[in-house]
Amino acid sequence: MERHRYSYGDDPSQWGELFLPETAATQGVVVVIHGGYWRSQYGAELGEPLAKDLAAHGMAAWNLEYRRAGNGGGWPQTFSDVLAGIDKLGDISGDHGIGLERVVALGHSAGGHLAVWAAGRSRLAELGAPDADRQLLRRNDDGAVHLTGVVSQSGLLNLAEAERLNLSNGAVSNLLGGSSEKYPKRHKYADPMSAVPLRIPVYAVHGTDDDTVPVSQSDSYAAAAKSAGAPVQLLKVPGDHFALIDPKTAAYRKCRELVQTLLG
Repeated sequence: MERHRYSYGDDPSQWGELFLPETAATQGVVVVIHGGYWRSQYGAELGEPLAKDLAAHGMAAWNLEYRRAGNGGGWPQTFSDVLAGIDKLGDISGDHGIGLERVVALGHSAGGHLAVWAAGRSRLAELGAPDADRQLLRRNDDGAVHLTGVVSQSGLLNLAEAERLNLSNGAVSNLLGGSSEKYPKRHKYADPMSAVPLRIPVYAVHGTDDDTVPVSQSDSYAAAAKSAGAPVQLLKVPGDHFALIDPKTAAYRKCRELVQTLLG
């Protein structure tokens, strides 16, 4: 297995690591986006075991780091970093013989939120960037690398509900710099619910014993997306919040199978 680290910006958290299988060049890549309620104490080390496992099963994996709330992230840096990190694949894929016909995101918890949010990037212009944060919209150009599918692992897919429930002691307000009362446009722009329906397939996978992110986060998103005609599937698997990112569990193996399906 080969691994190559690249920066996509000047900040110490603006990097990704590409894990390559020992087999020949692949026609797609998996973007691994870690969780941790968008807080700086959780980093890309959470995604590394997944990226290694994906590469061991013949897939190229891009383990993405980004600025989080507490180390220069939050609004809008976390969001612009995720788009820039995905777009970096356009610069490096040719060096490793990786096609970008299929670019699938595998995101856990807050990373599931960011993955589904990034998949809606073509819809962001319709919403209009709030608070004059136009750097987000500047990435919606022809040179962008667009996701072709997402596997969300216990993702935070309904930010309005997550704020109402005060999940992880105000994590949503912490990410967005204040409450939805103070920044309503910002909250709407950041919420995957606002971009329903997506045109690409989304698998919303959730652990039945998850007490960190309630299953209602996947339930409500999938219900809204389905009713709008989106190709979304909700899957509930045995295990807690972290079973989904443990390569030894059946819950994770199901996620890997879904990624393989999306890569074709």
